[in-house]
Amino acid sequence: MSLIKLEDFYPAYREGHSDSKSEIKSFEVCTQGGKKVGSVTDILVDEQQGRFRYLVVDMGLSGFGKKALLPIGLAHINYTDHRVYVEGLSKGQIERLPDLHDLERVDYHYEEQVRDVYRPTTPASVAQGTTKGVSHYEQDPNLYAVNDTQHQSLKLYEERLIASKQRQKTGEVAIEKHVETKTARVSVPVEKERVVIERVTPMGGAAIAPGTAFQEGEVARMEVYEETPDIHKEAFVREEVRVTKVVDQDTVMAEETLRREELEVNTQGHPAVDQER
Repeated sequence: MSLIKLEDFYPAYREGHSDSKSEIKSFEVCTQGGKKVGSVTDILVDEQQGRFRYLVVDMGLSGFGKKALLPIGLAHINYTDHRVYVEGLSKGQIERLPDLHDLERVDYHYEEQVRDVYRPTTPASVAQGTTKGVSHYEQDPNLYAVNDTQHQSLKLYEERLIASKQRQKTGEVAIEKHVETKTARVSVPVEKERVVIERVTPMGGAAIAPGTAFQEGEVARMEVYEETPDIHKEAFVREEVRVTKVVDQDTVMAEETLRREELEVNTQGHPAVDQER
C-alpha cells in the first residue's frame, strides 16, 4: 500500500482554513515531558483509503538532523499549544529511526524498521500474522489507531409527530317510554223511542155493529226501544321508534413544534475531513 502526502490525496484540505497557526505541519514535536525533538513537515496518508498513517518529523531540534516517521497513533495533537506530544519517545528511539530521504523508498521493509523502533519490546505486543511486502496497519492498532477521543460518535435525534387513535366512551343515550293520560270526549248520537197516546173524536158518529163493542180484556201492545252508547278503549300502534348508530368521519388537525439535531463540524488547523451521510 503506497503512502502519499496529504495535499496530494486531498488538494482542497486547506480551503476554509486560512489560519496558519492551525496548520499541523508547523507544530513542534515534543516528548510528554515537554522536550522538543523536532517539528512536523508533512502528513502521510495511505493512497487507497486516505487514512492518516504518519507524521513526517524533522528531527533537527534533537541534534540528529534527519527526518523520520511518527505513526499517527502515537501522536497526541494539542491545538492550543500548537504541539504534537509523543508518549515514551526516547533518545535511543530517535537514534534508531531510519532517515527519510525519499518518500518513494518507503516500502514494507522501511515501515517495519520504523515499527520495530516504536513497538513495545514484549513478545506479546509484536504484530502477528503480517505478510511480507504488505503493510497491515490494522494489526498494529497501538501505532495507527487514532486515539479514542478522536473517534467519538454522536447520535443526532429528531422529534416526529406520531398520530394515533383511542376509543373512549363519550356518553350514553337511553330511550324509554312512560304513560301520559288525557281526557278524551266523544259524542255519540242515540235514539230513544217513546209512545205517544192521542185521543181522537171520530167524525160522522157511525154505529158499531152489535157484539164488537164492550169486550173485556182487549189490550193494545207496542214495544219501545232506545239506543244506549257503547264506549270502550282499544290500543293501537301510534308510531314506531327505531334506534340505530351511525359513524361520522371527521379530521382532527394538530400542530406541534418538533426539534431536530443537526451536525456542526468545527475544525482547527487543516485536517482532511470526509463527511458521509
